[in-house]
Amino acid sequence: MNPFARATGPSMTRRLIFSITAMMALLWLLAVGLGLVVMEEEYAEMFDGTLQDTAERLVPLVVDDLEHRGMLGGPDDNRPSTAPQQLQTGNSSGDREYLIYQVRDASGRVLIRSHDAPEQAFETPLKAGFWKDASYQFYTATDDEAQVFIQVADAFENREEALHEGAIALFLPLALLIPVSGIAIWLVVRRAVQPVGDLRRDIESKDGGNMEPIDPSNLPRELQPIATSVNFLMTRLRTALDAEREFTSNSAHELRTPIAGALAQTQMLISELRDPTNRHRASQIEASLTRLSHLAEKLLQLSRAEAGIGISEKPVDLSLVLDMVLTDFWRGMNAPQRLILHHAKGAELTGPFSEDAFAIVLRNLIENALVHGRPGTPVEVFLDNGGPVRIVNASAVMGEGELATIRKRFSRGRTEAAGSGLGLSIVERLLGQMGGKLVLLSPAEGRADGFEARVELPKAG
Repeated sequence: MNPFARATGPSMTRRLIFSITAMMALLWLLAVGLGLVVMEEEYAEMFDGTLQDTAERLVPLVVDDLEHRGMLGGPDDNRPSTAPQQLQTGNSSGDREYLIYQVRDASGRVLIRSHDAPEQAFETPLKAGFWKDASYQFYTATDDEAQVFIQVADAFENREEALHEGAIALFLPLALLIPVSGIAIWLVVRRAVQPVGDLRRDIESKDGGNMEPIDPSNLPRELQPIATSVNFLMTRLRTALDAEREFTSNSAHELRTPIAGALAQTQMLISELRDPTNRHRASQIEASLTRLSHLAEKLLQLSRAEAGIGISEKPVDLSLVLDMVLTDFWRGMNAPQRLILHHAKGAELTGPFSEDAFAIVLRNLIENALVHGRPGTPVEVFLDNGGPVRIVNASAVMGEGELATIRKRFSRGRTEAAGSGLGLSIVERLLGQMGGKLVLLSPAEGRADGFEARVELPKAG
C-alpha cells in the first residue's frame, strides 16, 4: 500500500464547512420562526388597536349623522322603518374593504352598514368590547345617551395575508444569504486550515533523501507541537538511517578486499587441483564468492543511493556517460555484439544530474537485461533525440503484478539467474533524487514479447 496515495476518507474541511453552514442556516431559520411568532402577536395588537380606534372615532360621527337625519328614537316612534340597504355608504374605489361596520340601535336593528357589510345584523352581542367568531374579529363601541352601537369587523384573512407577506419578506433573503454565506465560510475555513495542508505536504516530502526539520515558527500555535514532535521523530530516524548507511557502506568496503582475496586464492586453487570432485567443490566456492562480491557491490551502490548523490549543480552531457558505460560492458563481454546501441543522430541527454548516479542506473539496468534476458538474444539500448533512454531485452511477457513485485527490494521475479534483487530498487532511488522515473513495460514497445526498462528524466534532450 502506498503511504502517499491520495486520501479517500472524509474531508475535515468539507465536514467543517457543511457543519458551520448547516448550523448557521438552522439558527437563521429558528430566528425567522421566532420573529414570525412575535410578528403575529404584534400584528394582532396593531389590528385590534386599529379596530378599536376606528369604532370609537365613528361613534360621534354616526350619532351626529343620525340626529341630522332624524333617525334617532325608540322602536315605538312614528318614524317609518327604513331598509338598511338604502343607507349604504358609498365606495369610491371599488376595492374590497378591509374593515366593515354596522350601526345598530338598542333593538339590534341595522341602521347603517358599510359597503361590504352584510344586510343581516352581525351575530355579535350588543356589548362594548372585543368579540370574535371563526372569520372576524369585532369591536363594539356604544353611545349610551343615543343608544347606538357601532360594530366594526376585521377579517382574519387580512391578518393572515399580512403575516404571509411578512414571512415571504423574511425568508426570501435567506435563499440568497445562505449560499453566499456558505461560499464565505468555505473561503474562511479553507484559509484557516491551509496551515494544516502545508504541514501535511511538509511531512509527505520527508524521506530518506529529505530529512530537514520543519520550521514551526510559521505555523499556528495549535500545530506547533505536531511539527516539534515530527522534527524529534525525524532526528531519531535520521540518526538510525545514518547509522544504517554507515554500517552498509563500511561493511561493503571492508568486505570487498577479503572477498577479492578469497576469490583469487580460490581461482588459483582450482587451477592447481586435478581431481574432478575437488575442482567441482572449489568451483562452487568460487561461484559463492562471486555472488558475495556482487552483493557487496550492490550494497555499496545502495549506500551511495541512500546518501543522495543524484543531483549535480552543473548540467552535464549524460550521453557521454552512456557511451562510457557501454564501452566498459563491451570490453568485459565474451560476446560484445549482443549489446547494441541505437544512438539517434544529434541526440543529447543533458541536465543537472550526477554522472556517477546515472552510470549506476545504466549499469544496473543493462546488467539486468543481460542476465535475465533470453540467452543469446541481443540487448538493445536506445537514445532518441529528446526522448528517454530505453533498454530492451527478449523475454517472456510479464504481468502487471509481476512488474510491481520486481520493483521491491530483494524481489527477483520468476528467474533462475543469479542476482541480489537490489538493482531496480537502487535505480528507482537514484532516479527519484534526479527527478526522473523508471517505467517498466512488458511486452516491450512495438513488440509482442520482451521487457523494456525506460529511464525518463526531466528536461532531457
